[in-house]
Amino acid sequence: MSDIIIKHELEIEALTDNLQSVIDFVEENLELTACSMKIKMQIDIAVEELFVNIAHYAYTPATGKAIITIEIDNDNKEVSITFTDSGIPFNPLEKEDPDVSLSAEERKIGGLGIYMVKKSMDKVRYAYEDGKNKLTITKKV
Repeated sequence: MSDIIIKHELEIEALTDNLQSVIDFVEENLELTACSMKIKMQIDIAVEELFVNIAHYAYTPATGKAIITIEIDNDNKEVSITFTDSGIPFNPLEKEDPDVSLSAEERKIGGLGIYMVKKSMDKVRYAYEDGKNKLTITKKV
């Protein structure tokens, strides 16, 4: 196991109004890597999808906190971002992938965002531990 060189954490109310703060936090940390604009965009889209899902569904109808942890492993040239919430237990990776061969009108609503996250990241892992949802995305940079 290599050393994690950089690890930062942001604890924030899981509200869509806070999305820009989350994106700014992630981008600020990505500046510490040599990742391309394409990879930054893929990570930004994944972060947006996952944070908005927590904001919309984790604590409904109440609100709660989300913790975003970013780990930059310069040895292996990868970034991992973990989203932690104490909301309703939910593993989005168990959701069936949408049939992308169908037109938008023919497809069922929902599931496209997490599908895009799974396709654009190198690894996506979910765990429910100590009463918390933990979803981690990892991308080579």
